Amino acid sequence: MNISSVLVNAQPQAVHEVQRRLLALPGIEIHVVTQDGRLIVTIEAESAQAAADTFSQINQQPGVLSASMVYHQFESDPDKEA
Repeated sequence: MNISSVLVNAQPQAVHEVQRRLLALPGIEIHVVTQDGRLIVTIEAESAQAAADTFSQINQQPGVLSASMVYHQFESDPDKEA
């Protein structure tokens, strides 16, 4: 399991639409949304490639000015290790 934390900067007038679009992406959870357009987002994905693909999709959303990966961690799945 790959877990990434992303800081998203959106156009303030589009922040609610950006939030809606991001929540439609797989593995996305939004923790904070500010009135000035900042969102704190986590991505949970099965592989590093899937996390990178989701990060790329975040950057391509209308209204997103920038997205910065702040943290990335890989955790093994205990069910798959057994």
